Amino acid sequence: MGCDLRPRYLRPQGLEDAVAALADGRYTVLAGGTDVYPARVGRASDDDILDITAVAGLRGIAEIGEDGEGGAGDFWRLGALTTWTDVLRAPLPPAFAALKQAAREVGGVQIQNAGTLCGNLCNASPAADGVPPLLAMDAEVELASRAGTRRLPLDDFILGNRQTARRADELMTALLIPKASERARSRFLKLGARKYLVISIVMVATLLDLDADGRITKARVAVGSCAARAHRLPAVEAALAGQAFDDGLLARIGEEQLDPLSPIDDLRGSAGYRREAAVALIRRSLAALLAEEAA
Repeated sequence: MGCDLRPRYLRPQGLEDAVAALADGRYTVLAGGTDVYPARVGRASDDDILDITAVAGLRGIAEIGEDGEGGAGDFWRLGALTTWTDVLRAPLPPAFAALKQAAREVGGVQIQNAGTLCGNLCNASPAADGVPPLLAMDAEVELASRAGTRRLPLDDFILGNRQTARRADELMTALLIPKASERARSRFLKLGARKYLVISIVMVATLLDLDADGRITKARVAVGSCAARAHRLPAVEAALAGQAFDDGLLARIGEEQLDPLSPIDDLRGSAGYRREAAVALIRRSLAALLAEEAA
């Protein structure tokens, strides 16, 4: 009697069953499906599918402590099935503004309703809209397997174009975002050939935290679509930290601060254009935050 070579489909209801299925490393994880399905257009899928949409406890936004317990704590926890629409509708503090702005740029409303933030990260496209804001927020990923749970900074999780540190036996279960002060604010800007439904040429997320005197205590700036993965810009952040939050910030930003970016020439723009655009978008993000403060 021959072996059954048909693809397998599993839809577990518990995390334990989900990670048990992943233990042999054969399954493709399905959540929102907005990356999985388009990648298979025009061919019959022969993947073994692990559909996690029924796994209890993987959707929602909550405040947790360092120990993972609920209540007013140190982190925001966004479960793996949390969608872009969930983020847009949630009453989140001003530090989340950039992430909400990015959420509005992810496809159309139907994609925002189905697509998940964690799926966007696991797909690891250099042009993934969610990555720069989450990098600027110092996000971590939570990964579960039969061996237990581990956490990684997002900057260590995405390794390159379509490459992550997730092992084949692991499931991303959540994003963890450390709380910023109530004075923190952020901005996301995206440059493309048109306003919506477009792959970015350059995108920038800027997060600033201020003290009571209006000086910048923390600066986080991340740029996407200008390398094999999105990057934070340490030189830009150092130029902003400790400065007064005023119009003088814009002059502190220049092309010499763009390492580790390595943009390429392609149909959407040249490397030189991307570098100039990155500087312009960083300055515009600062100008937008200044205008918001003055309003």
